Amino acid sequence: MATTKATARDFLPVPQPPGFHPTITVTPPSHDDLHFWKFMVACSIADMIEHMAMFPVDTIKTQMQALGSCPIKSASLSQALKTILKSQGPAGLYRGIFAMGLGAGPAHAIYFSVYENCKERFVVEGSGNGNAVARVGVMATVASDAVFTPMDMVKQRLQLSNSPYSGVLDCVRRVVNEEGYRAFYASYRTTVLMNAPFTAVHFSTYEAMKKGLSEVSGESVEDERLR
Repeated sequence: MATTKATARDFLPVPQPPGFHPTITVTPPSHDDLHFWKFMVACSIADMIEHMAMFPVDTIKTQMQALGSCPIKSASLSQALKTILKSQGPAGLYRGIFAMGLGAGPAHAIYFSVYENCKERFVVEGSGNGNAVARVGVMATVASDAVFTPMDMVKQRLQLSNSPYSGVLDCVRRVVNEEGYRAFYASYRTTVLMNAPFTAVHFSTYEAMKKGLSEVSGESVEDERLR
């Protein structure tokens, strides 16, 4: 069967109207085809569920770490669990969970927003500038901890076995009246001092590994899908 090859003369230019200027629309990359705010909300909800699901374990840890006389301080995890259930019932494992939910969601949303915005401003893609990524991670941590620390303080006070507070609102009201607003940030500097180095190392390693693996494979460094 004979085939006909097309030549350049077979492709005639299509006349365009006067003043025609073709434009190319570039769609900015999105996270799994979601807008930034939708992705941020999804991450915040996921973080809230994560913290609240593990809240009973966090309650046991807090009581075992508490200063002063604590009957479960030197007990094992199973013994501590039995002690809390016997003295306070199942509800004792969830005292302060509402404060955790109020703090974890907004804190994670701010963390993600600050990180992405500062990364876009201060980090040059492909430059391998690990120091800049580390600084951006620290900025995100400082902003996030400023939101989470007050609710974390309330959560811990409610988790204690001898807590004098009836709930989140009661704790907030009494702390404000008896100790002032500064009490909510008593551990802020310590929290930042603990979290900032961790975040700096975490994101520096994460971005460095992304860059290194992108050079090994031909896929895009921005493609973070699990396939």
